[in-house]
Amino acid sequence: MANITAGPNLNSVPATTKNALSTNYIDFTSSTTKGWAQQYLPDLMEKEAEVFGNRSISGFLSQVGAEEQMQSDQVIWSEQGRLHLSYGGATHGSTDGLINLTTDADGNSIDGAGEVKHSVRVGDTVLVTAAGATVRCYVVATEDNFMSPASAVVAAEHISVLPYTAATLNAVSGISTATTVNVLVYGSEYKKGQNGRVDSIEPSFKTFTNKPIIIKDKYHINGSDTSAIGWIEVSGEDGTGGYMWYLKAEGDTRVRFADYLEMSMIEATKNDGGNAGLPDGTEGLLAAIEDRGNVTTGITGVNPATDLDEFDAILAEFDKNGAIEENMMFLDRGTSLAIDDMLASMNSHGSGGSSYGVFSNSEDMALNLGFMGFRRGSYDFYKSDWKYLNDRGTRGSQIDTAGGLRGAIVPAGVSTVYDQQLGKNLKRPFLHVRYRASQTDDRKMKTWTTGAVGGNITSDLDAMEIHYLSERCLVVQGANNFMLVKG
Repeated sequence: MANITAGPNLNSVPATTKNALSTNYIDFTSSTTKGWAQQYLPDLMEKEAEVFGNRSISGFLSQVGAEEQMQSDQVIWSEQGRLHLSYGGATHGSTDGLINLTTDADGNSIDGAGEVKHSVRVGDTVLVTAAGATVRCYVVATEDNFMSPASAVVAAEHISVLPYTAATLNAVSGISTATTVNVLVYGSEYKKGQNGRVDSIEPSFKTFTNKPIIIKDKYHINGSDTSAIGWIEVSGEDGTGGYMWYLKAEGDTRVRFADYLEMSMIEATKNDGGNAGLPDGTEGLLAAIEDRGNVTTGITGVNPATDLDEFDAILAEFDKNGAIEENMMFLDRGTSLAIDDMLASMNSHGSGGSSYGVFSNSEDMALNLGFMGFRRGSYDFYKSDWKYLNDRGTRGSQIDTAGGLRGAIVPAGVSTVYDQQLGKNLKRPFLHVRYRASQTDDRKMKTWTTGAVGGNITSDLDAMEIHYLSERCLVVQGANNFMLVKG
């Protein structure tokens, strides 16, 4: 029989059977061992604990948008202009009745030498309004923006009017030299036998463009680690489940990349800072709304009266811009609860009453303290929590002292736009993602494997590398119907 010499941490009296005795264990608590503070081998729990729930934040664009392929380096779309003519301006004291049209209904500056020109014509009847004054006038002269300059007024943004009810414009009570006025064309009038219009109005439209960006990621594992298989039971955000080994990390990388695709479409901005070394960038959702949409800093839920007034101001703004009746509200948790409190305070049974909740108002049933939506005026608002703003791993960890992002109001439905490539009007969701694709290469969500590990040998690299690529951009149509909610 061989003579066994015990090591420094092995008891010298081994047992003949598999029994846990005080004389036959390996001592992991000795100062000569590293990191093992327990007496026996650890009990491995093979089920992965999902301590953060579903960690993916994607899904916002899938609720409110669509996806379409493209084959060009940019997407161009046109949005219809307003049908009626309305302008802001100021009267000039140098000539009575001379009005300088400074902005159109969308706030664009009127400049005869630039792209934005007014469409007021001689013979138009206009409503001229000022603070405390309204007068109907007749346009007697204007710079001809449609043919060669005619005329009586030198600047292309000027028109000359005479009121129907007074001798001059300055004779109207409430209007004097340099009074700020607004002008609305409501029709025209001609005398018997008078010639008709000399020129016509061409429909106005705005053209916008955006370009796709290339988004990449990679997962890498060397060949040695692929052989060190450690099984663990998982349920991934991408729908994978069961027992997996090192590909669990690849699944996380794939889900993270899918989130990056959506986050890029939300946060991206164009490179307008003159930094030649940077990529061109693209216009994301937030940048588009800040540039062409609306921003509100109210809706705190602290004072229901004032917060409802804030909603009424939002409705008034929507009335000016398309009046889309159904809107989705994607909010952070604090703002969502504040709106719940505001709506609950307007319930006659909400304070000291007998409103127990759902199911025939039974006191034995659950109390529902939240609202999925509400109707105000002719508008329906459907409220949803936006995980992107709540998750601490994303926007939930960010602090903006100037007024952080608290949510977005997005119109539901579709818009009618003119497609430059197809040459016709099309109905599309207000939000949709364009991705590069052709018959030979689809770059919507492209993956491929390289290396000498995993069966697909493409090089002498002793590793498996899984690559991810997408080329896409976001089209925000009718941004004037969107609104950001800030604190």
